[in-house]
Amino acid sequence: MSATYSIGTLGRLSGVNIETIRYYERVELLPAPVRGENGYRRYDADAVERLAFVRRGRELGFSVDEIRTLLKLADHPEHPCADADEMVVEHLADIDGKIRDLKRMRKALRELALCHSETAAHCRLVQALASKSID
Repeated sequence: MSATYSIGTLGRLSGVNIETIRYYERVELLPAPVRGENGYRRYDADAVERLAFVRRGRELGFSVDEIRTLLKLADHPEHPCADADEMVVEHLADIDGKIRDLKRMRKALRELALCHSETAAHCRLVQALASKSID
């Protein structure tokens, strides 16, 4: 008989907290586990691997739906990789856009920082937030 794990042990082995494990079960990224005689969830080594896969995908910023697609590819290694490649290209474009936005925000905040005003009436940040646009 292969080893099974409690939800707490699964969390420690995979690096995912218990509430997140339950969420992944609800959204069907992780199959419903078998239940022991006491009604507690029992997970096998496949669940540990699958959950670690999901965690790594989330760390890379993939959505739940994207991870669902990637899990289908992982479950069927004979399928072509084109869908994953397309997903990565789209994800990279999204990340590049976010980086551009963050750089713009950093530039705007640097221009507003350290105004040395003694009162809020002359604070550059307060004035910028009150204006119609921030460049």
